[in-house]
Amino acid sequence: MKIGLFFGSFNPVHIGHMIIANYMATQTPLEQVWMVVSPQNPLKAKKSLARDYDRLHLVRLAIGDNPILKASNIEFDLPKPSYTIDTLTYLREQHPKHEFVLIMGGDNLGSFHKWKNYEIILRDYELYVYRRPSYELGPLAEHPKVSLFEAPLMQISASYIRKCIQKGHSVQYLVPEVVYEYLLSSNLYK
Repeated sequence: MKIGLFFGSFNPVHIGHMIIANYMATQTPLEQVWMVVSPQNPLKAKKSLARDYDRLHLVRLAIGDNPILKASNIEFDLPKPSYTIDTLTYLREQHPKHEFVLIMGGDNLGSFHKWKNYEIILRDYELYVYRRPSYELGPLAEHPKVSLFEAPLMQISASYIRKCIQKGHSVQYLVPEVVYEYLLSSNLYK
């Protein structure tokens, strides 16, 4: 099976994430997309990050019973910081019959050469890149393992959603309805 890996903090998961995941699962050669909930990113402030399992729960709620999307906590038990190359290597060992593809936004492709062992990733894996406005793709956009896609995008961010929740503003329609209902009844991001 050809599986796309869509990594993110998903803090919280929102409709922009779900649109990209669904687009990649239905309009590319991928058969499934795994939404990989990443633990603490060294570049993001810890205080704004909900607990790993809370974020995973929200992703599972958002996916519901969609058979082509899957929530993954694969990085929770890997050494920290979790580097993409290590996660890909582990997944290949655990699932040798699957072919894994890395899904990323065009904003990440321009700095991909700074990732740990990026040359090995490009040698062994395909990259499916969705374009992001006002970001240069850089020279790697021409690499034979990189495929570019025009996924529908929304100008929405998890940080905006968190600010809305903290101010008591509604986030209905910004997150999947089931996530919205859960957030209303919880203390997450308040």
